Amino acid sequence: MEIANITKKRLIEFLEKGKRFDNRGWLEYRPLKINLGISSNAEGSAQVFLGKTEVMVGVKLDAVVPYRDSEESGVLAVVTELLPMASERFEHGPPKIQSIELARIVDRSIRESEIIDMKKLCIKKGEKVWSVMIDIYAINDDGNLIDAAAIGAVAAIMSAVMPKIDKDDKVQYGEFTKDKLPITSAIPTTVTFYKIGDKFVLDPTTEEQDASELRVSFAVSFPSKEKKSKKIDAENAVINAMQKGGGDATLSSEEINTLIDLAVEKAASLQEKIREEIE
Repeated sequence: MEIANITKKRLIEFLEKGKRFDNRGWLEYRPLKINLGISSNAEGSAQVFLGKTEVMVGVKLDAVVPYRDSEESGVLAVVTELLPMASERFEHGPPKIQSIELARIVDRSIRESEIIDMKKLCIKKGEKVWSVMIDIYAINDDGNLIDAAAIGAVAAIMSAVMPKIDKDDKVQYGEFTKDKLPITSAIPTTVTFYKIGDKFVLDPTTEEQDASELRVSFAVSFPSKEKKSKKIDAENAVINAMQKGGGDATLSSEEINTLIDLAVEKAASLQEKIREEIE
């Protein structure tokens, strides 16, 4: 959505002085809060507040026939719904490009990081595997839905419990085992930078997001050889995915290298906060 030139000019003037309208630093996130188990119908669920931005995420598991080219691997799908209640910009109807792009960014972070060991979701080779459906709902959009949705997806995945399955491989919905999804140590954290003028900011409000010329998202994980290790070692950082959007402006190779270093640093601190909220 277009932003008034005078507002954008004032935003840039503030950034030049190292300030933002809400007194945060350029690379400072708003307060993060995560509530788990918000749905009794989902195997895993989470509600995320990032400032005033709110998303709800549910994980549903089902036993399905695997794809022919991956008969021993589970199936993953991510779907987003931008509800009209979240913003006057969202409408009912078929998914728009913003909804599709948001789902793809979250999907890539989950899939490429390999946070879920998909091989362990095989029930019977070539016949039955577990499918993991991640549903993301925007409840209130005050900027940076991408990072909020990615945080919610990870939280819901990590809290998910496997449902019971009978001898005919039929899922007994509402009946749960004590088993969690097969999670690896490669927990992804998505960090999205927005460029306003010649400055980059994290976690923009809607106003800042509208003033930006482009955005670039990095999905970063910190896999450890020790599966139960809670230590985050930046030296083990892996950039699992990267996506640019939000405008036609370009990035120099120097800017990209700088953002990669910042993404690793910020992802590490953000992941610590996420783990604190979840655990």
